[in-house]
Amino acid sequence: MSDYIKPFPNIKDPIDGHIHIHKWYDENNSIDFTHGLEEYRRECGLKYITLAPLPSGNAIPVSRDVSNNIICAFYKILNKDTFSYGGYIYPSYPVKKEDMVGMELKTQYGELMEIGFDGIKMLEGKPNLYKRIGAPLDGELFDEAFEEMEKNGTYILMHARDPHCFWTEPTEERIAKKWYYGDGTYPTFEELLIQVENVLNKYPRLKLCLAHFFFMSETPEKLAKMLEKYPNLMVDITPGGEMYIDFDKRPEYFKGFFTKYSDRIIFGTDMDFPVHLEAGKWLCDREYRFLATNETLPSFDDHHLTGIEIPRKDLQKIFSDNLLKIFGGKPREINKNALKRYIEKYKHLIVDKALLAKIEELAKIHL
Repeated sequence: MSDYIKPFPNIKDPIDGHIHIHKWYDENNSIDFTHGLEEYRRECGLKYITLAPLPSGNAIPVSRDVSNNIICAFYKILNKDTFSYGGYIYPSYPVKKEDMVGMELKTQYGELMEIGFDGIKMLEGKPNLYKRIGAPLDGELFDEAFEEMEKNGTYILMHARDPHCFWTEPTEERIAKKWYYGDGTYPTFEELLIQVENVLNKYPRLKLCLAHFFFMSETPEKLAKMLEKYPNLMVDITPGGEMYIDFDKRPEYFKGFFTKYSDRIIFGTDMDFPVHLEAGKWLCDREYRFLATNETLPSFDDHHLTGIEIPRKDLQKIFSDNLLKIFGGKPREINKNALKRYIEKYKHLIVDKALLAKIEELAKIHL
């Protein structure tokens, strides 16, 4: 058997629900972002892709600022089979209330929705960004935005926490990437769970998807209780490979879990631009085959993963229908005037001047 099967056999309109544009320009191939994920979409047999900008990421690379929202909006204009979230930006760290005047999160939310983004992406629960912002998820900074998002039924993709071992195992790589959180200066793994639950208790109709299975593959019974308690809560199965290794340890349990909660689970890869095409194809293939077949295949961290073969109707939900239903069936169109206003308001926050020049060029052509 070949290493890859035909992409997503028997799935109608598959969607990658979790993709990033990490840089705006690929120096190795001398191309910019404007159509940079289309080969991936075609090669993997995807009908749609979903961009998750990181405008409040850790400033590395420098395009992790407001420009990440803007280039995702341009990508939607230029590539019609694209959904995209918008993300919140912060002019200072730690966040100061006086610096947010005129760009409060409720204000930003309104701007992003007017532009035509399909939902909101929040990285604010990732411990290193959480620490930089200096505000709890269940605190005053976010309350008005959560209230508006709940009222309007806006879908949120939130990264909260990280693998539990990031608190307990200080490897050289984690320390170098600031992914070790056990030194007492970060919220604990459990504290972030409590804060997310507090948000859901305050805003019980919030349409929230917790990325990466909320890092609960070791404790799925707790996650099942959350899904039962909060009817609009969802999770995505974007790797971390550790989650799939955990799935493989309890195949019968997880077969039941994925079948029972198939309408609450979203497929995604964390694929990015610049494109690592073979990696993207591999991720699509392994995630699909884990859920759809009973094959044993090389997988994450040199681990061999055996598929749990859930029913086809449940596969269709996870790989397409759930997200399509949430987003109303098709990507929203970009309001070009609203995007133009957004660029004028926030372009002073763009660090990369070559990228700013590219954005201004695209604005002249397309807005």
